Amino acid sequence: MDSPTGSSRYKWIALSNTTIAVLLATIDSSIMLIAMPEIFHGIGLNPLKPHNTLYLLWMILGYQVVTSVLVVSLGRLGDMFGRVRMYNLGFIIYTVASLALTLDPYTGQVGALWLVVGRVVQGIGAAFLVANSGAILTDAFPPEQRGLALGINNVAGISGNFLGLILGGVLAAIHWRLIFLVSVPFGLFGTLWSYWKLREIGQRTRTTVDWGGNVTFATGLTLIMIGITFGIQPAGTHAMGWMSPQVLGLLGAGLAAMIAFGFIEARARAPMFRLPLFRIRAFSFGTLSTFLSAIGRGGLMFMLIIWLQGVWLPLHGYSFAQTPLWAGIFMLPLSAGFLIAGPLSGILSDRLGARYFATGGMIGAALSLALLMLLPIDFGYRAFAAILLLTGISMGAFAAPNRAAVMNSLPASDRGAGGAMNATFQNSAQVLSIGIFFSLMIAGLSDTLLSTLQQGLIKHGVSAAIAAHVASLPPVTVLFAAFLGYNPVRALLGPAVLAHLPNADQAALTGHAFFPRLIAAPFHAGLNAAFSFAIVACLIAAAASWSRGSRYVHRDEAAAPSKTHGPHPPATETASHPQIEAPRSPALPADTGEHR
Repeated sequence: MDSPTGSSRYKWIALSNTTIAVLLATIDSSIMLIAMPEIFHGIGLNPLKPHNTLYLLWMILGYQVVTSVLVVSLGRLGDMFGRVRMYNLGFIIYTVASLALTLDPYTGQVGALWLVVGRVVQGIGAAFLVANSGAILTDAFPPEQRGLALGINNVAGISGNFLGLILGGVLAAIHWRLIFLVSVPFGLFGTLWSYWKLREIGQRTRTTVDWGGNVTFATGLTLIMIGITFGIQPAGTHAMGWMSPQVLGLLGAGLAAMIAFGFIEARARAPMFRLPLFRIRAFSFGTLSTFLSAIGRGGLMFMLIIWLQGVWLPLHGYSFAQTPLWAGIFMLPLSAGFLIAGPLSGILSDRLGARYFATGGMIGAALSLALLMLLPIDFGYRAFAAILLLTGISMGAFAAPNRAAVMNSLPASDRGAGGAMNATFQNSAQVLSIGIFFSLMIAGLSDTLLSTLQQGLIKHGVSAAIAAHVASLPPVTVLFAAFLGYNPVRALLGPAVLAHLPNADQAALTGHAFFPRLIAAPFHAGLNAAFSFAIVACLIAAAASWSRGSRYVHRDEAAAPSKTHGPHPPATETASHPQIEAPRSPALPADTGEHR
């Protein structure tokens, strides 16, 4: 399909613009993590108090939840009304929300609520961008170059999660409002550029809006995501709330809504969720691989950050106030791995197919997680950095080829919906992964941390009653204290209690070594449980990736090469691979693609 200018220049314009958009969207998914202490200090709110934990979680997860919920609907709207139109609207919403976050006029809980709502609106804009960027690229690039294009785009997106850590730490050290303000000029530039340069060149499918499907899907997924965020919070005397009536009710209602969604989609004339696409083997197994890899990866970053901030960095002389920024810096090898492997694997998969790269990437990710389990809690950084690099290379080798294979398998009229479905599985899996990782970690800590903490406090002069009270606090409070860059013992005891202790005991309790040594053994147990789960998820993802079969390109382009994109391989090359049919369905013809 020719570009609107009749030359190949348009595809590079589309790639550069959508890569900036995806990079901005993913940077904002993590930029708040490191900046949280400064944000809460700026609005005058203590995030460690039980009734403020909800604000903390929703500032982190609200953006991802709303993106997960809306991305399929917005991708389908892009198929119907124009992908570039929906994409441009997303840039406007994203930029306006970023400006509103910067101008938060309130403090306390009202100020926190402003930020939560602003993050949700910002996530809506990001959902427009993410839902349509892959389809815009797939329209602009020929099949034999999509691995490169989608690889660069995907690597920019995934690496944005890690770049956001460093950017948040640097900007928050100057002023917390800068972490939102930095998005405004880039969002404004991207908006003007996209309106000026991007064109509608994809197929549109004019049809009715599936309101029943949209409402039940959004309701169901939202309820499940909210249930997950409440599940990792304490409930009553329990360390977690998974068995509380509130969480069970949310999860049950969400599941009921998703079941209703399935019935509606099976009967809708123009469903938002194109279920027949799952009859394309390359799409179904590629999307399953996406989901499983995100399950294994989503909570990993949190565990590594807490490991660095709560244990390793303090043991190596860094103050707790410095640990957020340095945790981001010490995780740079992970981003470097993505940046190295993503574009390279995308280029190679254009020639050789996605199967070997994506499968090998997941096996490599499982191996790297196993190596992390073998490290002592106070590791040598060179070994840690090498394993992080391997992890990044492995996940980058999976991400770019897998996304290109998924997009190549889609009919031109369903690229927005299909690409958004794949993105929804990825985003929702990341939120689910965070819930699973935190749950496994808290379960590991609950066994021994509280008794160890109580004994350690009493040993340094804290009264038995106060030590028992501190030890009765939920383990998640201890984790959040380390995660937010607070001195955990100082935050848990408070200045009044510390003031009554001898100077030597004060120095010992609030020093660099007491808390890390206290938490090391129970934390390591929880860490191994989380990594074991991630290893299983990665290995199942590898099996699903291998099951996708040989390279598959949907026939509506494979059979009709354009002058701009050049000829496709001759029939003799195509026949050299075993054919995988897209099964017959009323919505998708049986003979819809070619395997190469």
